[in-house]
Amino acid sequence: MLAIRLQRTGRSGHAQFRVIVQDSRFSPKRGRVVSYLGNYNPHTKTAVINSEKASQYLQNGAQPSDRVARLFKKEGIKLPDWVKLDEPKKREIRNPEKRRSTAPAQPEAPAEAAAAPQAAEDSTAEPPDTAAGEPAAEEPAAEADEGTSAPEPESEPTSEEEPATSEAPAGPEEGKPEEKPAES
Repeated sequence: MLAIRLQRTGRSGHAQFRVIVQDSRFSPKRGRVVSYLGNYNPHTKTAVINSEKASQYLQNGAQPSDRVARLFKKEGIKLPDWVKLDEPKKREIRNPEKRRSTAPAQPEAPAEAAAAPQAAEDSTAEPPDTAAGEPAAEEPAAEADEGTSAPEPESEPTSEEEPATSEAPAGPEEGKPEEKPAES
């Protein structure tokens, strides 16, 4: 009895198959091949099959394997009535509640809702003049430095007076040119 099978070719990890007609007692790896009907590449899902030869062997009683029968059906080769195609198995996902792709959208919504009130509380807890990136621990250190140094005058110093601070003057603000004091 003849069988229509797939014979694996190609390098390791990159399989390609030949569609062959062979005596069913022989192995597809070793054994005499009666005829080559075409080839199949599972990576690109392309098949090149000689449909005239395939239908001739099918009419003469060659038994296609399950995979070859599905391949022939996909390629439009008419299968005899005695060829039975197995129905696709019903696949069931085990533990669907653990998968992220099948998780319901409900857990995400409460997390976002909980984050919004926390953000509102955080914005009211910080003083408005501090930036979000600065840690709050630097503020007490700045207050301690002010107590040890000489008090700064509130008004702008004139050209004759120098500020009484031991700290370096602050650099220019972003986007504004640096202004130099006029000397007389």
